[in-house]
Amino acid sequence: MEERKRRSIAKVVSWRMTATFTTVIISYFITGNHSFALKIGVFEVIAKMFLQYLHERIWLKIKFGLPKPLDYQI
Repeated sequence: MEERKRRSIAKVVSWRMTATFTTVIISYFITGNHSFALKIGVFEVIAKMFLQYLHERIWLKIKFGLPKPLDYQI
């Protein structure tokens, strides 16, 4: 069964929410500045959502690790 594009997008969004929250917290601890930490988080979420979506779509074309289809059925 092929994964649909909507599912890839939903997975990207749910993961990015978690990962961006982590980035904002780490950025705040490093910079001590709420505003700068949020700006880093906004830039990071946009860039990484796009890149992860591309990554997911590329992996759907790679056959590595997938079971081979049967040549016949009984």
